[in-house]
Amino acid sequence: MDYIEKVLEKLKEWTRKLVEALLGPQAQPELEPIPIPVKDRYRR
Repeated sequence: MDYIEKVLEKLKEWTRKLVEALLGPQAQPELEPIPIPVKDRYRR
């Protein structure tokens, strides 16, 4: 029985790796750019 559990664990691991390879890693939300204040010297 221990052998069957090891085989099932390996199959789960391989399946997880295959799904990650096909679908890519979990999608990360894209970060919003932070506005940087700029002093405008030409405006008077």
